[in-house]
Amino acid sequence: MKILFLSLITLSLFANEIHLPSSRRISAAYSTLDPTSISQNFAFYELYPETKEGHLALRRAWDLLKVSDDTAPIYLPEIQISSLINVINRKDEEINLSENELIFIESLGKHLHNRKLSGHKVWTRDEVLALAPEEIDLCRGLFIEQYGESKEAAKKTRMYEAMIDLMTLQILGRLNEDATPLEKIYAINNYIFHEMGFRFPPHSLHAKDIDEYTFLPSVIDSRKGVCLGVSILYLCIAQRLDLELEAVTPPGHIYVRYVKENGDHYNIETTARGINVPTERYLGVETRDLQLRTMKEVIGLAFINQASVNWMKKKHETAVTLYEKALAYMPNDYLLKQLLGYNYLLSGRKEEGRKMLESTQDETPEFSVSKDTMKTDFLSGKTDVEGIDAVFMHVDETRKSILEKQKRLQEVVKKYPLFRAGLLQLAGTYLQLGREKEAYPILEVYHAVDDTDPVVNYYLAVISFDRYDYTAAWKYLKRAEELVHSRDHNPRALKEFRKVLARKCPTT
Repeated sequence: MKILFLSLITLSLFANEIHLPSSRRISAAYSTLDPTSISQNFAFYELYPETKEGHLALRRAWDLLKVSDDTAPIYLPEIQISSLINVINRKDEEINLSENELIFIESLGKHLHNRKLSGHKVWTRDEVLALAPEEIDLCRGLFIEQYGESKEAAKKTRMYEAMIDLMTLQILGRLNEDATPLEKIYAINNYIFHEMGFRFPPHSLHAKDIDEYTFLPSVIDSRKGVCLGVSILYLCIAQRLDLELEAVTPPGHIYVRYVKENGDHYNIETTARGINVPTERYLGVETRDLQLRTMKEVIGLAFINQASVNWMKKKHETAVTLYEKALAYMPNDYLLKQLLGYNYLLSGRKEEGRKMLESTQDETPEFSVSKDTMKTDFLSGKTDVEGIDAVFMHVDETRKSILEKQKRLQEVVKKYPLFRAGLLQLAGTYLQLGREKEAYPILEVYHAVDDTDPVVNYYLAVISFDRYDYTAAWKYLKRAEELVHSRDHNPRALKEFRKVLARKCPTT
């Protein structure tokens, strides 16, 4: 249930069920309020507007909002206090603020740090694209892309910005003026994850509607968001608090982090209520480094998420349009160019697809140990568009969908036996079904074709270990280590597996 609703119920029960004289009941209820909660104090005033305590609660709410007596008298004839409460603690109804209410809320947030950014003064997409990344107001840029540039779109943008302003002001109400960056992080975490109850949606929902749980209005309305959606909200609040955070993207994920003065990282995992996850946990056998994203690139990532949904639905032309929009914000992104290239191919635009893939053909990205094999195999004729489509075939973790993908991959690999991504994905379907015996020979075929993939060597080492073939396990582990060390990488998975293997079968 919504926090406002709970606050009102608690206050009403306290006032109506405790058998005290009326004035004492109200006084006792007032004493239970959180003195740093804008919403609780406004809610109390709504219940008891004619009482001394009600006026004290209202005054305290104004103080938290840094509003003085001469700018906001106790009774505001043109401002509905209920509107302010509803903006912070909404139910499912659409926001509908008057122009006077919007102007008033905007005046409350005029001292927020994002007002200093050039990006807060622009109202068109071209203006956003022309900005330097450090001048981007993430919130404004995203809303312009989502709602457009019309007068009606601008008002909708202002209403959602007003909501984020009030959320930020509530957080500021609980911070000292000289609050440290970590204190700001703790305050944001407490507010959005505990008080407001933002959560990662159930897998059955986010797998189907990842775009809905990415876009900022949907995240705010539902209080549910995937990693990108909640990270975007977090960054919008951080920009208002003058809290400098970095957006970090491990493969298929995003989180935000603060870099301390000594260079240490404080990672904020937005899918787990803001806990600090060690950086090493985000690295894998193939992932040797993490990509940092500018605020401009974060806008592009929202389009990439939306494109992935359309790709899953085989709406490749729509996916192309969205990837092209993302490309405007991140023109040099290695992964985006590949995704766009594949969707050009899948939508029948083969020459454009080949050209896009060729533009990254000789590149090994800094964040990876090795080059992408699927692009190379397609360009050298070792697979076709159908093979690419099979590799990206969506599975929903049910046995039926895994078997369907497995069948398609078997047909592809039969036609193109040297297609490395097809072999790896086929082995993966068997591993998902717990059938290591069938996966092992497929991985061996891959290894015979190309022994430079550290992930394949790792899988072979682990399966060999499970089969008590410790000699083979050591062979594949050492090859995996050789490959990752050549790229100055020493992943946790290999280090831990070496310890396990050494206990079973020490080696010289």
